Amino acid sequence: MSDSSPGLIQEEEAFEKGYDARLMRRLIRYLGPYRWRAAGAVALLVSAAALEAVGPWLVQQALDQAVPRGDARLLTLLVATYFGTALVSFGLEYGQALTTTWLGQRVMYDLRTEVFAHLQQLDLRFYDRTPVGRLMTRITSDVETLNELFSSGVIAIFGDLFTLLFIVSAMAIMDWRLTAVAFTVLPLVVWAASFFRARIRDAYRDIRVRTARMNAFLHERITGIRVVQLFNREHADAAMMDEVNTDYLEAHLRSIRYYALFFPVIEVLSAVSLALILWYGGSEVLAGATTVGVVTAFLLYARRFFRPIQDLSDKYNLLQSAMASSERVFRLLDREPAVRDPVPPGTLPAPLRGEIEFRDVWFAYDAQTEEPEWVLEGVSFRVSPGEKVAIVGHTGAGKTTIINLLMRFYDPQRGDILLDGIPIGQLAQSELRSQIGLVLQDIFLFSDDVRYNIRLGNEGISEEAVRAAAEEVGAGAIVERLPKGYDQSLGERGMSLSVGERQLVSFARALAFDPGILVLDEATSSVDSEIEARIAEATVRLMDGRTSLVIAHRLSTVQGSDRILVLHHGRLVEEGTHQELLNQGGLYARLYELQFAPSPSRV
Repeated sequence: MSDSSPGLIQEEEAFEKGYDARLMRRLIRYLGPYRWRAAGAVALLVSAAALEAVGPWLVQQALDQAVPRGDARLLTLLVATYFGTALVSFGLEYGQALTTTWLGQRVMYDLRTEVFAHLQQLDLRFYDRTPVGRLMTRITSDVETLNELFSSGVIAIFGDLFTLLFIVSAMAIMDWRLTAVAFTVLPLVVWAASFFRARIRDAYRDIRVRTARMNAFLHERITGIRVVQLFNREHADAAMMDEVNTDYLEAHLRSIRYYALFFPVIEVLSAVSLALILWYGGSEVLAGATTVGVVTAFLLYARRFFRPIQDLSDKYNLLQSAMASSERVFRLLDREPAVRDPVPPGTLPAPLRGEIEFRDVWFAYDAQTEEPEWVLEGVSFRVSPGEKVAIVGHTGAGKTTIINLLMRFYDPQRGDILLDGIPIGQLAQSELRSQIGLVLQDIFLFSDDVRYNIRLGNEGISEEAVRAAAEEVGAGAIVERLPKGYDQSLGERGMSLSVGERQLVSFARALAFDPGILVLDEATSSVDSEIEARIAEATVRLMDGRTSLVIAHRLSTVQGSDRILVLHHGRLVEEGTHQELLNQGGLYARLYELQFAPSPSRV
């Protein structure tokens, strides 16, 4: 499988720098509300780092002072102090681990909440162009990477740096010549860290690319399992999965090989340093220029010195992953909604009359191109308060687009849309949408119970109102047959109900909010005749006194409308009652003839 999948490569390889000060400053701001805890964590780390330098010094004092003098009291005191520093180090590390982990979790909580809140404000145009899987990656794995940065990276780096500083200082004070000998391997350590870091970075990037590819493949195949099984594509898809999985495995094995080499290399260089200390220090002891205690302390210091070196290399890789994740998260947070509330927003007159007017509305989904493909071209019409208007036309004529614009999911490029004489662009989106009850052809129910799916957690809708809405559309009997009634969980997307039953629940949801305007977008296209009859009965009563827009392919469902609008290629070409349009013999008459003409087998 080629690695040139443009979407994935571009997404994962856009960030090449190991560190970006601008991004880091922005990340650090999330520690602002917890600055004192962060300062406490740094203090704990610095204290623990200082104690790292105490232990070898105590050993040196024991070997060079207490033992040669035969001073048991001093030896006991040094041993007790050594044990005490170990206990204090344990407490400091425990407190530091708790504090930094708490900080990481809090920052992750705040950031995830911010991202989710921002996603709820973005317009549908953004979702039209952005795969859901990518957004899930942003709010889960990318935020989790930032959690690791705060819990074991950005603050813990202080501990490693101060550990190195204290150890080097202690060694230099004790014997600067032996220090210089011990650190002759440092250039090789720096070279090895740089060499492996670059390769591990590439391996991690490959892993991210292949992870995204595997997630996309699995999501698509699992979602489309009916098609896979229907056309007997199990073996072919298994072969494709094997190819994707092999790429993923190879990327992981490559990173493992680099780590399997890097840590032994550091261990070898550490051993070389220890050997040099023994060789030079031993010679100095024989010459009487230093003591056994100093050499022993240096051996302990050297072992403690190389451990932070390994940690810093790991943290660099974590830092780079966090930089890439933060860039992607901030790019998402920086995206401004295309549909925004005015400041200050206008208000609708009370009570709502429900008058809708489109004035010379032009709209294209790809309006940024030089030659937009207009979905609506100069559409103008008016719906009087309480009027029932149907919108019909071929697929792609622009029927659903009219609803999207009325709900202000998108803004038109030209023209105005008015509700009770007020341009909807002057209204807050929440106020506008609270006046409209929408039932879509593509039904979406949440995996909660029936009650939640009708009132969507709005406690202002009482239990009685929920049940009344269900009864009005004929869903009450269906709900009562469920084992737990209104407490019955519906499963993912409401899959425990049939298509028609899900449509009734979505209809009850729209009615429970008692809207002034009802919009039905192919609302009965997937129901059987019995359920359609129930909805037709309920809507006759519910549309009384309400402005209603009905979009339908089946012309039998709109014949009783007060007026029918006929769209063709984005233009309003006909307008009138059912009988008037038939008498005109235009597009509506042809559509009617196509739907109701007898089939050849019956002629």
